Amino acid sequence: MPFFYSAKNNAFYPEELFYSYDISGSWPEDAIRVDDDIYNEFSAEIAPEGKVRIAGEGGMPVWDSIPSLSDDLVVSLAENKKNQLLISATDEITSLQDAVDLAMATSEETELLLEWKRYRVLLSRIDAKAALDPDIVWPDRPKGLG
Repeated sequence: MPFFYSAKNNAFYPEELFYSYDISGSWPEDAIRVDDDIYNEFSAEIAPEGKVRIAGEGGMPVWDSIPSLSDDLVVSLAENKKNQLLISATDEITSLQDAVDLAMATSEETELLLEWKRYRVLLSRIDAKAALDPDIVWPDRPKGLG
C-alpha cells in the first residue's frame, strides 16, 4: 500500500485514505509519496535508541539525536520526583505512626516506621540541583512488611 509523508506533521498517510482526508480538508499540502523502505524504516513504533524521527531536508523523514534537557528542566524534574517520593513516604509514615500511637504496632511496624522516617529525612536533604550531576544518589525506599 502506498504511503505519503508530511514533513509539517511529521506523519505518514496511507494513500487509500486520501479521499477521506481530502473531503475533510485535512490532507497535508506538503505530502510526499514515499517508497516502502522509507515507510518501513520510519513508521516503526520504536525508534533507534537515542533517536527521534524528524523532518529532514527535502521534506523526508530522518533520525536525529534526542535533544538534551535544559538544566532548568532537569532540576524541575528532580524536584518533582523528590516531592512525589516525600508524599509517598509521608503517607506510609502516617499509617505506621497511627499504629504506634495507639499501641497497636508490631515490632516490625515500629522498625519500619523508623526506616520510613530515615528515608524521608534523607529525601528532604537532597538538593534538586544535584540532579545536574549524573551521579545523584536517591535513597532506597524501605521494604514493606513481610
